[in-house]
Amino acid sequence: MSRGAAAWIASSVALALLAALAAFAPRHALDWQPARALAEPWRAWTAAFVHWTPWHLAANAIGCAVVAAFGWAAQVPPRAALAWVVAWPLTHVALALQAALVSYGGLSGVLHAGVAIAAWHLLQHSPGRTRALGALVLAGLAVKIVLEVPWRAPTQTVPGWDFPVAPLAHATGALAGLLCAALGDALTRKHP
Repeated sequence: MSRGAAAWIASSVALALLAALAAFAPRHALDWQPARALAEPWRAWTAAFVHWTPWHLAANAIGCAVVAAFGWAAQVPPRAALAWVVAWPLTHVALALQAALVSYGGLSGVLHAGVAIAAWHLLQHSPGRTRALGALVLAGLAVKIVLEVPWRAPTQTVPGWDFPVAPLAHATGALAGLLCAALGDALTRKHP
């Protein structure tokens, strides 16, 4: 296994384990609250670990496994894992764009960042069909985000989920992931 794939999988496992451990902590001390962002900046990281229900945690734990497998299959380099770590707090800080969102918790935004980073890597660094797969995943991600209408409301009730979904987190995560992946590539080209 490459160093990049190992770092990617380690990041995925760490996210899932920390989310499981946070189930025993008070949510109000860890969730993203824009009003407390400057006084309590750690929330930009800890918000990913807060889950509102056991189903919410289980779904995101499965998401961690899927994103881990995608990054491994894409053979992402170490800079992709670093881009994912950098995109993580940016995903939550950008939620301040929706002033009515007073609280947020969950891994879904960070997982969207991971998907965007791995797909970017495929698009930029793979041959033929694999490159096309990266483009298809990014296009599918964009369609999903638009269909979720993240600008409509800070949280939305989605049939089948037992917690309110914050679609803006998916959009901010994907955007943060793309920006961090592109920056990582640019810096690598400048300083090989």
